[in-house]
Amino acid sequence: MRTPLQPTEGHHIPTAAEYYAVNRGGGLFSEAVSQRIGSRISVFAYKNRLSPTVLTIFNLGLGCAASFVVVATAGAVQDGTVWGPLIGLVALIGWQLAYAFDCADGQLARVTGQASPAGGRLDVLCDVAVQSALVAALSATAKAQEPDTPAWLLAAFAATWMVNLVTSVMQSGSQASSMVTSRSPLVRAIKLVRDYGAVIALAGLILLVAPQWTVWFVALFTLINGGFLAASIAFTGRAALKG
Repeated sequence: MRTPLQPTEGHHIPTAAEYYAVNRGGGLFSEAVSQRIGSRISVFAYKNRLSPTVLTIFNLGLGCAASFVVVATAGAVQDGTVWGPLIGLVALIGWQLAYAFDCADGQLARVTGQASPAGGRLDVLCDVAVQSALVAALSATAKAQEPDTPAWLLAAFAATWMVNLVTSVMQSGSQASSMVTSRSPLVRAIKLVRDYGAVIALAGLILLVAPQWTVWFVALFTLINGGFLAASIAFTGRAALKG
């Protein structure tokens, strides 16, 4: 594994602005918050000789640990033996920090010339693990808060959540395209419903202030992403027929 460029006297040390300049977006919230935090993590990592892979592992550890806490305490939060806002705060901060590290690993790799196919694959695999754990946490909370939550809804939620991950990976390739290319403030605000940073921020806030609403979050997210998947299939199918 290659190590980061070593800070030496007279050697240019990349700034947070330079790391931010190579960010891969992700949406209005992600660009305004997560990618900016990631750029500062990149500065710290460079100065302390941490490789992008280390940041990827931090993403994995923080994201999965926060979700584990939520799953382990879901029943206790529902019956009041564990203070719900504390668990919500752990989830909110843990998921956001994990995503910031996910943003930072790519920034650091691109600026320092450490991007590699293996690193890219590790990043995607860790994202899958973190998001699978997050889905389990939200499903466990929904079921604990509303025992009558239908199994099919939780299954559909898990399936449609992966639509976000799959489409984000597809968007990073050479054949990436968008159904709505406008970057107007209104369009970007509407697209917040599919901005990963915004979605996990909302999920964390719900766990913090009203965990009983988790089932409604699950249902709404399933509806939105299911609709997006259907629209994407139609959009891509039409393009394929024309091509």
